[in-house]
Amino acid sequence: MPTFHYTALDANGQETAGTIEAASDTEAINLLRQQQMYVTDVAQEGKGNAAAIKAKAGKVASKSKTKVSGKSTESLTVKSKTLMVFTRQLATLIDSGLPLLRGLTVLGRQEPVPAMKRTITTLADSVQTGSTFSESLSQFPKIFNKLYINMVKAGELGGVLEIVLNRLAEYQEKAQKLKNKIVAAMVYPIIVMVIAVLIMVFLMLVIVPKFEKIFDDMIPGGRSKLPMLTQFVIGISRNVGAYFPHILVGLALLFIVWKIFQSSPGGKIIIDRMKLKIPLFGDVQLKSAISRFSRTLGTLVTSGVPILQALNITRETAGNIIIADSINKVHDAVKEGESMVAPLESSNVFPPMVISMVDVGEETGQLPEMLLKIADVYEDEVDNSVSALTSMLEPLMIVFLAVVVGTIVMALFLPLISVIQNLNQG
Repeated sequence: MPTFHYTALDANGQETAGTIEAASDTEAINLLRQQQMYVTDVAQEGKGNAAAIKAKAGKVASKSKTKVSGKSTESLTVKSKTLMVFTRQLATLIDSGLPLLRGLTVLGRQEPVPAMKRTITTLADSVQTGSTFSESLSQFPKIFNKLYINMVKAGELGGVLEIVLNRLAEYQEKAQKLKNKIVAAMVYPIIVMVIAVLIMVFLMLVIVPKFEKIFDDMIPGGRSKLPMLTQFVIGISRNVGAYFPHILVGLALLFIVWKIFQSSPGGKIIIDRMKLKIPLFGDVQLKSAISRFSRTLGTLVTSGVPILQALNITRETAGNIIIADSINKVHDAVKEGESMVAPLESSNVFPPMVISMVDVGEETGQLPEMLLKIADVYEDEVDNSVSALTSMLEPLMIVFLAVVVGTIVMALFLPLISVIQNLNQG
């Protein structure tokens, strides 16, 4: 039986190469598909471009050894905003008719971020030596994720790289916009809570002890004659002052325990489930997760990535283990030739509207377009939820801060009011 050399993408989106025995190239492709591989090139031993595929296999094996300025490409990282700008600029250049290599050279010269500049320079060198753009991108796994690499790969195979890069740029811009909205919603309550804690610590460690000395001098009978609220606040102040180092150590230990729990499989499941159900914030988390799922899967499938491979990538970029588990069930159902609707319904995560739109998309053969519409709808929902959340949190935080500080101030001034009243009566 003839031997065929092949290159393919596995279920995780990683490029692999090897040989397989089959009666024909069609049978070889079918056998590889049964192994969940997306074949990119195949040729019989001694015929066609078999020698080129064999040489390519050597490149695949040695890609992880590439170095940049003495530093491994695998360790290079850049901010998501920097990558977003690079993708948009490259898409614009190629869309304007500039060749890929020329576009990378132009961007490499003007890039202000050192890590990204080294990355672009290496990409240009790799493309110039004959590697494909997707092969070059895979040298930087911490910068270009599997979604990015597989979309570029699909664009290269379909001869529509400029279209795919534009889709990638739009995807990154919308993802960054969504992320900024959520971060903006979280910043305000965090700042207010930090200020409240700092004010409480300052009052308890500095102000309350000074007032305690004043009360000891002014009020006969000492602490027992003070109002209950004042005694309570002074008691807390003494305990905080006496055990402040122990409190800091306790908080540090609590943080370490939380991190260990968060990194454990069971703990991650519990935390991710709580994120989706926590009051006020859970609704934003769920809607943003649905938007990310729809946008990622829709963008991948529209760009020509096979549905099973697209689901694998979407699962890895879900950001929540509960959503990822639901996507995994969808993957298994699609693999068996079933609809996506049943596993989406059984997950109890996706709203009925999403399930209905996916069902319509499958029936009409317009699933990618329907997924992108779902993403647009839920991005607007996230925007509305963030606005509502901010509107609710502002008065709540102000009231909380006023109650905390007001209680301490009232506890300190009640004895002074009593002393002033006694002096007036005398």
